[in-house]
Amino acid sequence: MIRHIVFFTARDAADLDAIVDGLELLGRIPHHSHFEVTRNGKVDQIGNDIDVVVYAEFDDEAALAAYKAHPFYAEATARVRPLRELRYAADVKAQEKASLRRSA
Repeated sequence: MIRHIVFFTARDAADLDAIVDGLELLGRIPHHSHFEVTRNGKVDQIGNDIDVVVYAEFDDEAALAAYKAHPFYAEATARVRPLRELRYAADVKAQEKASLRRSA
């Protein structure tokens, strides 16, 4: 499984609803096994710069590639790109529980 996590900041806080609406279009793409868009709760004591988070899970890299190739992905990008300042993305392969290591 691949966890696709994308963080966005808005150029203007007044555009947050439009950003969330544009990103929710991605949830209509059929290639994910889980999808959500949420505003950052901004309760961290150190940094709260991120405004919106997209979190999706995909069975494999092929499903993620199909998601990114879907026309709704291009439409969501066209809607959101002019409104956002920063976009940070991470695609992380999920590890089996038996292979996870504790970190200090």
